[in-house]
Amino acid sequence: MQQRELIISNYVKAYNNFDVEDMLKNLAPSVKFQNISNGDVDMELDGIEAFRSQAEQATELFERREQIIRSFKHTGNKTEIAIDYNAILAADLPNGLKKGDELNLKGHSIFTFDVDKIVGIIDIS
Repeated sequence: MQQRELIISNYVKAYNNFDVEDMLKNLAPSVKFQNISNGDVDMELDGIEAFRSQAEQATELFERREQIIRSFKHTGNKTEIAIDYNAILAADLPNGLKKGDELNLKGHSIFTFDVDKIVGIIDIS
């Protein structure tokens, strides 16, 4: 479990630092990603290259972004983290949010592991 927490903490640190290569370091080639917002799946990615492409595009959307891990919960091959999220937009978004707007959210992410590789991530806010 400590190894999973270290892998997830490193992933979040890389996310906060806009370091896509470090985000990918512990992902399996077949990683699956889902983003769920207000109960709706608004993004699904299949495979590390799709994840890389989206992660690179997302770096352009934020001046600053930070996830703070509040807790870890381990169940079988899954680890769920509770997070606080804060970001400042670097661009206008289609949903009406504007460059310079600040986002403050609470959410959680569920990481699915196969040994020491992340094979699934579900972000829920």
